Amino acid sequence: QVQVVESGGGLVQPGGSLRLSCAASGIAFDINNMGWYRQAPGKERELVAAITPGESTNYVDSVKGRFTISRDNAKNTMYLQMNSLNAEDTAVYYCKVERRWPPMDYWGKGTLVTVSS
Repeated sequence: QVQVVESGGGLVQPGGSLRLSCAASGIAFDINNMGWYRQAPGKERELVAAITPGESTNYVDSVKGRFTISRDNAKNTMYLQMNSLNAEDTAVYYCKVERRWPPMDYWGKGTLVTVSS
């Protein structure tokens, strides 16, 4: 059974940093893209950053230059280094793992990031 588990969230002051991790287990298929999404209170879930198997990346404009996504294909893990955090980054952060074939998405349950003084 596939499990996707996020970790590393918490309370951080404005300007601070956090590193999120996403671990996928029970994987018996090729993983395609992986991505971090977030959902703030009262808002829709949005893509924050995504990474291909070849480690090409893309980011939402609001986090460019502050967040860095990475992955370890051998360990089926993904990371999100978040720097210069501000209150607008407060959200539940979700990890998505895409199965290459047949196509299917697997989601974690999320980890809460709160940026507050």
